[in-house]
Amino acid sequence: MSLEEIRTTRLRKLAVLREHGMDPYPADTKRTHTIADALSSFASLAESNVPVALAGRIRALRVHGASLFIDVEDGTGAIQAYLKKDVVGEHAFDLFSETADVGDIIEASGRLFVTKKDEKTLEAATWRMLAKTLLPLPEKWHGLTDADERYRKRYLDILFNPRVRSMIEHRARFWESMRGFLRTRGFLEVETPVLETTTGGADARPFITHHNALDIDVYLRISCGELWQKRLMIAGFPKVFEIGRIFRNEGMSAEHLQDYTQMEFYWAFANYTNGMKLVEELYKQVAVETFGTLQFTSSAHSFNLGKQWEQYDFQELIKEKTGIDVFQADVPEIEKKLLELRVEYDKRQSNVARAVDALWKYCRKDIAGPGFLVHAPVYLEPLAKRKHDNPHVVERFQVILAGSEMGKGYSELNDPIDQRERFEEQQRMREAGDQEAQMTDYDFIEALEYGMPPTCGFGVSERLFSVLWGTPVRETQIFPLMRPR
Repeated sequence: MSLEEIRTTRLRKLAVLREHGMDPYPADTKRTHTIADALSSFASLAESNVPVALAGRIRALRVHGASLFIDVEDGTGAIQAYLKKDVVGEHAFDLFSETADVGDIIEASGRLFVTKKDEKTLEAATWRMLAKTLLPLPEKWHGLTDADERYRKRYLDILFNPRVRSMIEHRARFWESMRGFLRTRGFLEVETPVLETTTGGADARPFITHHNALDIDVYLRISCGELWQKRLMIAGFPKVFEIGRIFRNEGMSAEHLQDYTQMEFYWAFANYTNGMKLVEELYKQVAVETFGTLQFTSSAHSFNLGKQWEQYDFQELIKEKTGIDVFQADVPEIEKKLLELRVEYDKRQSNVARAVDALWKYCRKDIAGPGFLVHAPVYLEPLAKRKHDNPHVVERFQVILAGSEMGKGYSELNDPIDQRERFEEQQRMREAGDQEAQMTDYDFIEALEYGMPPTCGFGVSERLFSVLWGTPVRETQIFPLMRPR
């Protein structure tokens, strides 16, 4: 039968249910236990002979004359239900036989018993339809290789693929573990604006929308409130963090998304060396609490978070791998090397910062980690404090795992004069065509003039979870963004 023929048949079954006085989509349920609870207390419930009511989706139907065996799942577990004509009654039995399909969501109530094949079973005395399906569940969803179809019908992917369901559960545990780590160390969870008149805190192209009430264009934030959380440092809060969605209007890849979750924390009276120590502890605790291990394997690397974390010097590493000195080379020299290395690079945004960043991305791919990349040039980080003994680099650290960056932090720049000059340089880059250069936020500069204590800030996105889980980041989104058909 075609899909439309199946739907037509099920619409007729829907009408039959209504003709017999059964609402196929009731608002209530008489469920007394989840399936998991019923199974965990099975012996006592069966012995007491107390009726229980369970509800769930039909995953399989087996007809044996005047008996029906039904596999039911409710998201907490699965159990077999048993419908016998002389128990539920001829009318109820026939109505079920005529109208029920695999995929329907039902309620069944009765007593628990164990079959001769030692299977825990609910012998139903009554049943009700809770949601009649009009479309059939796919017969062969397992092994489906069409990612587009899997992402568009993610609900079916979750229903049929235990690993996807497990991913969602681990993802929740991942963020909850991170939240718990920070809270136990005195960090206060905050919420900062998602709509901004000036984007700040990252090099990225923003999404633009219009605010009707104020009649102005605004941006969806590209960081998890970096400049807002720093204002809280100025306001006297010692430790704050936020876990929230951020938005970047840029390319899609195995590592990059446009709409994703990020955590950022800010810690007053701390610097980047304090941050590195805290972040190493954070990653280890989150890994153990989420996955129960410190050892992981990605598509290209294996790494152990429990080993000694190394430090990689930005200038030395790039010079060793490419021969380029990032403090001496000009754009033509770097672009010549990028061409030689066959590294794709957007020349429309040609400047030293973008060229060096492309060169670094080439160099990082062979580093398994764990470790921290340190001593980046000032021109790469307009919000980071200069190193006191070398004003050409900043006190920045990036977590390196599996050939990529898995979080970034730095001693925050709190000199308003230096910050203004860095913003102005970013503005010159924007005017020259670099759409990812940061915007000047004069209100933030004014806030800095009231004094911000020495502060360490750090941010990490859900890319870390995807690497620990072992799949591309798009696969670890619950509902990836898709182009409409």
